[in-house]
Amino acid sequence: MSNTASTGTPMAAGPLTRAVLEIDEYVSGLGWDQPARLFALVDTAQLRSEEPGLAARLGLADDAPDGALTPIEQEELPAGSPLDEFLGTIAWPDAVAGCALSVERLMLPPSAEASVPDGLDEKRLAKWVAEHPERQEVRMTVGVLRGGKRESALRLREKDAATDVLTGSDLVPGLAEALAATFAE
Repeated sequence: MSNTASTGTPMAAGPLTRAVLEIDEYVSGLGWDQPARLFALVDTAQLRSEEPGLAARLGLADDAPDGALTPIEQEELPAGSPLDEFLGTIAWPDAVAGCALSVERLMLPPSAEASVPDGLDEKRLAKWVAEHPERQEVRMTVGVLRGGKRESALRLREKDAATDVLTGSDLVPGLAEALAATFAE
């Protein structure tokens, strides 16, 4: 008996980790150079009981583990709107247990960060990073629950395989904080 689901997600992982990895796998199937994607996370059992038609359309199995979360992709994020400003406009209904965001960014290794020129505005800094020979493209999928639990999955473009996805609760703290703020009263 295998301890991985058909998606390759470890069965022992908690519901939030499984949801974040499911989103990472879904977005990975769309290829790179994708816009940011926002997902509501809802309790699967609650969704099946309150919205059986929707649950059937989503193909939700009756044997989902307790506490399982179903990601539901939201409308496309507005183009040209800074992500932090957009997230500041979101208020989730009570039925939403959490949310997740998948976004691509360029990263530099710590060794290259020391050579960043001083005084660059945001636009010039982005251009400098984009032209740096050590830059790496990364897809970050970050999920948060109302109660504060967080999880992240990072996938490097150069190591684009499910077995090379790094997970952890504190990998992208700034984005996790911005998502958690969408649940602030």
